[in-house]
Amino acid sequence: MDYQNRAGSKPGSAGVAGGSETNVNRRERQRKLALEVIDLAKDPYFMKNHLGSYECKLCLTLHNNEGSYLAHTQGKKHQTNLARRAARDAQENSQNQNLPLQNSLANKVQIKKIAVKIGRPGYKVTKVRDQITKQLGLLFQIQYPEIAENVIPRYRFMSAYEQHIEAPNKQHQYLLFAAEPYETIAFKVQSKEIDKLEGKFWTHWDTDSKQYSLQFLFKTDRPVVQPTNYNIPNPLNPYANGAQK
Repeated sequence: MDYQNRAGSKPGSAGVAGGSETNVNRRERQRKLALEVIDLAKDPYFMKNHLGSYECKLCLTLHNNEGSYLAHTQGKKHQTNLARRAARDAQENSQNQNLPLQNSLANKVQIKKIAVKIGRPGYKVTKVRDQITKQLGLLFQIQYPEIAENVIPRYRFMSAYEQHIEAPNKQHQYLLFAAEPYETIAFKVQSKEIDKLEGKFWTHWDTDSKQYSLQFLFKTDRPVVQPTNYNIPNPLNPYANGAQK
């Protein structure tokens, strides 16, 4: 810099520079020195936009010149983002190294085959009533002639608020039957408590006729006086003798 002809200076000697001028000179010297050491073309986060200014793609900051960008790279914000990026890259590399092990474990896991549905099974619903307790109930007989091998039909009681086909109604519940490869069927019944005592609720799967039977009785609020000799099998259950429940 030219320090001649400044206040307090003698002819032919350098004058006293101000603080702002000294900072400008220092930054310019640092920029030139950094450009000699650092190659911005190899910086992956350095980008020159269409307006002629410079951007840091890591920190999303805008800079007027290369010196400003170089000063930014030595700041706390840029260094913190560099550390975060390095930690994330290290984590991704460790996950990629574990992929072969995960793939080998996945190959050992048996993949469940999805069967093609063949339609709804045939069924028969009969209203029943206990001759002694006068409880009302239902008997379901579902036919599965083409059931898959080693598959046993299943049932489930579902609340009206679990389904999304009809508007929920607290006065009803649903009884579902499922067996591959048939579609799951559901029956709407009254939302009353089911009596699951011995002889009141039973299921039976007939492997010969491929028929699944389920019978249940609703609980009653009226007191029931049972006879002392009420030890005979339930007449409504034809599979009571030696049947699996």
